[in-house]
Amino acid sequence: AAPRVVASPRRQDRGMRISSKADYAIRAVVELATLEDAWPVKAEMLAAAQNIPGKFLLNILFELKRAGIVASQRGNEGGFRLGRAATEISLADIVRAVEGPLAQVGDVRPDQLDYQGSAEPLVEVWIAVREHIRTILESVSVADIATRNIPLTVRLITADPEAWMPHTSGTVPGPQAVRVTGSTSRTRGVVSSPTRRN
Repeated sequence: AAPRVVASPRRQDRGMRISSKADYAIRAVVELATLEDAWPVKAEMLAAAQNIPGKFLLNILFELKRAGIVASQRGNEGGFRLGRAATEISLADIVRAVEGPLAQVGDVRPDQLDYQGSAEPLVEVWIAVREHIRTILESVSVADIATRNIPLTVRLITADPEAWMPHTSGTVPGPQAVRVTGSTSRTRGVVSSPTRRN
């Protein structure tokens, strides 16, 4: 039997990530949406509420302003407000405003990749990854988060305990239930190959 390979506990999964910048931007916009009655809101208030570095957040807010997601008002009584209704701002809008395309391979969009030979089918995989990211981020609005009304498409995913579990490369699942792709059945015990998910 092949030996069991266990990933080093000191090695962190460096797979696909949402950057701190995108996370800060989304949290700030959601916080701003919940404070509609207090508009305009100072950047310092948003930073304190979400524990975001103040200077970093200010730069993010100006990027969001250029994208029309937030608007600003000058003066002693100035601050920020949403640039359009919270229901009309998706999480994808915010990520694109501060980071650009939702998914890239290096600096290249998946649809612009030009692989040759044996790697050519890999383009379809990266396209599928991008589409899944878009499906989630474009379906969730700022209003959904601010009102704690997460769409059913997301809740169905997170209802599965497996979705909350980290998977590291080279770790073979133990006797817990293992989902079989393309089937609603489950199997226990031995699996034919290591499972890798991010």
